[in-house]
Amino acid sequence: MNLEITNNNKVYLSGTLASLPVFSHEIYGESFFEMNLNVSRLSHQLDVIPITISERLFGDLNFHVGQRIAVTGQFRSYNKMVEGHSKLMLTVFVREVLKPLDEDQNIIEIAGFVCKTPIYRTTPFKREICDVLLAVNRAYNKSDYLPCIAWGRNARFVKDLEIGQKVFMSGRIQSRQYQKKLDEQNTETRTAFEISISQISTEDNLKVLDENIPPKMFGEI
Repeated sequence: MNLEITNNNKVYLSGTLASLPVFSHEIYGESFFEMNLNVSRLSHQLDVIPITISERLFGDLNFHVGQRIAVTGQFRSYNKMVEGHSKLMLTVFVREVLKPLDEDQNIIEIAGFVCKTPIYRTTPFKREICDVLLAVNRAYNKSDYLPCIAWGRNARFVKDLEIGQKVFMSGRIQSRQYQKKLDEQNTETRTAFEISISQISTEDNLKVLDENIPPKMFGEI
């Protein structure tokens, strides 16, 4: 596999299992399972992150809820038909299961291309936010479409990115609940997943804007 394709989407998670493996699909005789991983933020808020893992990586592991686990892999997207509509689904595709750390970790590093005009806004408390969707190349001429969110000065930087521009980002995967209005009387609680940007740079502008952590782009995880 092309090394650049492998390195442009790297995830490391260490946390506790929130659910047991559930069969998802089979490809060429290889079965894949889905489960959720709880990863705590510094604020102690939990991100509940979906992961997809091959049965061939189970080894001697006897998964149970609350078990500590660490994985590396890629953040991927796919379309799934839900009630007659195509819905973008996001999951961490596990490539390796590792010995977990005592503390939770949530690290993602990606290189991708802006594929929609960024959406910049401010909260009622005047905090700046900007949403951007990145297309990240994958093997076999596939791409993953990954929603990202930037805050503060990162948001001001992201809002000026142009469609087709290549960017380098690092941060964490976060989950967020929101209310979806179904009709005049009913709403439904849903969960969105996105990349919260800590660092960002472009090929044209090597300036790295860092909200939380020291500059380190695409180092070994």
